[in-house]
Amino acid sequence: MKDLAVEVGISLSTVRRDVAQLEQEGSVIVMRGGAVKYKAEDFDQPVVKKRLIHSEEKEIIAKKAAALVEDGDSIYVDSGTTTVSMFKYLQGKRITIVSSSTEMRDYLPIKNAQCIMLGGEVRADLESVLGAQTEKMISDMYFDKAFIGANGYIPDGGIYTYDDREARKKAIVKEHSKKTYALMDTSK
Repeated sequence: MKDLAVEVGISLSTVRRDVAQLEQEGSVIVMRGGAVKYKAEDFDQPVVKKRLIHSEEKEIIAKKAAALVEDGDSIYVDSGTTTVSMFKYLQGKRITIVSSSTEMRDYLPIKNAQCIMLGGEVRADLESVLGAQTEKMISDMYFDKAFIGANGYIPDGGIYTYDDREARKKAIVKEHSKKTYALMDTSK
């Protein structure tokens, strides 16, 4: 499990806790030194499961996305396993970060960054805030760059998510951003 913690960039205790939760949900069998998946994936999986899928790709994508952020930028970082991975690569940049991810708190403080966590209804399985209050807050903000997550894409360039409230939030963010990037690994 040490290797997984290093690869994903999280603490060993977090890996153990997440793997224990996956075992409790019946998604993996825990074995000495690791775990083996034995159950087919659901459509909209909780973040605790998604975090372990294509973790190397997510880290590469997050690092490249963070490299697009320049001092002085005001950015939006969506909830999601790939987008949230950006936080560790934003250290030291003089930026403003707005996020709907409840996971942002795990990365605070982010050196030199002003961080704003949005309020709203908490959807714990997605580690996200959403709903009317979140939409109202976003409607009063503008971003240089937005980094959003998605559950999949359509070849014509459209992206999708399973929750209508998440979709509305992403649409508002896109309207209020100079540039919007959808961060997705190949499982989408």
